[in-house]
Amino acid sequence: MTDPSKGTRNNALLCPNCRRLVSADEPRCPYCGIPTPGARWKQSRLVQGINSEWGLLHTIIAANLVMYLITLLLSRGSLRLSGNPLHFLSPDNHALLLLGATGVFPIDQYHRWWTLVSASYLHGGILHIAFNMLALRQLAPLIMREYGNHRMFIIYALSGVAGFLLSYIAGVSLTIGASAAVCGLIGAALYYGKRRGGVYGQAIYRQVGGWAMGIVIFGVMVPGINNWAHGGGMAAGILLGAIMGYQERCKERFFHRWLASLCLVATAGILMWAVFTALFYRL
Repeated sequence: MTDPSKGTRNNALLCPNCRRLVSADEPRCPYCGIPTPGARWKQSRLVQGINSEWGLLHTIIAANLVMYLITLLLSRGSLRLSGNPLHFLSPDNHALLLLGATGVFPIDQYHRWWTLVSASYLHGGILHIAFNMLALRQLAPLIMREYGNHRMFIIYALSGVAGFLLSYIAGVSLTIGASAAVCGLIGAALYYGKRRGGVYGQAIYRQVGGWAMGIVIFGVMVPGINNWAHGGGMAAGILLGAIMGYQERCKERFFHRWLASLCLVATAGILMWAVFTALFYRL
């Protein structure tokens, strides 16, 4: 005879959204409401990885690192090996332009509106990408905890687009970097801290407010910083945080998962297109 309880355990799995134990045959998760939590594609390693906090963060960081390495490879003899740490391992502008740098020049001259997305994954040097990825590593876990993984990626993706769109309107000719998207996370954290209040909310607001102030001071003192993108990204993060809400007031819904998936697919498609076209023109 078979043990019924053993069959039940073998049929159980973790919901890909809320990570609670459910039956594979459930038409809808009884805890978070996601439909068909046992669907095979929802249990795939790719989806499970993106739905996990560290999986999503590592995916974003990996995409930035891969794009940076490709820009170095495409720079060939123009690669800068300067003793100045600010310019060490800096790809040339031509490689950055091919891979999706944004601004007035690529948009007006070549109608490459998709660069509003790709520019967030390009960097001008080893320190540039290191600072941005360290900032992302510090901020993303907070936003994922308070807003959820899907809303974090929506804020990150759309804030980058908003920041670069504002800098395009302001007339910035060529620009790159994840800082506009990272500033979106800062904006969302500022909104959360101010809106939540209390000891915890005030602590978040003061800590992240120090980050925001540091970015403003750095942008004023150091030439060549795209302050328009920083300001636009931060404003977009505040607005998106207010529109979508945070976990304590509004749990993540199907719309958030759908929009995050759309942003993810669009970003992946644009980055692959950027690499394909860059290799085509370079070779």
